[in-house]
Amino acid sequence: MAKKLYVGNLSFDTTDQELESIFSEHGEVTSASVVTDRYTGKSRGFGFVEFSNEADAKKAKDVIDGKEFGGRSLRVDEAKDPRESRGGDRPRSYNSDRNRSRY
Repeated sequence: MAKKLYVGNLSFDTTDQELESIFSEHGEVTSASVVTDRYTGKSRGFGFVEFSNEADAKKAKDVIDGKEFGGRSLRVDEAKDPRESRGGDRPRSYNSDRNRSRY
């Protein structure tokens, strides 16, 4: 079963290919992508790497987490499903009163 990892604290110059090469030493990488800003196209400093199996992903996480790359200490963790990481029972319109004009 495929397993996706979050990679944080990336250098803003890191490319998808560099990210893949770092992780491919530890198993079969099916995809690697650095997240970029949709307007400027510049890196946002984090990305995702997907492995073909869970064992390789765990091995890579254990080895690479905290390792220095591009002058920065990488943070590697399991990627969370975005639908599960909304946080709490709070409704999405929690701040709607603050966004209304006072005039």
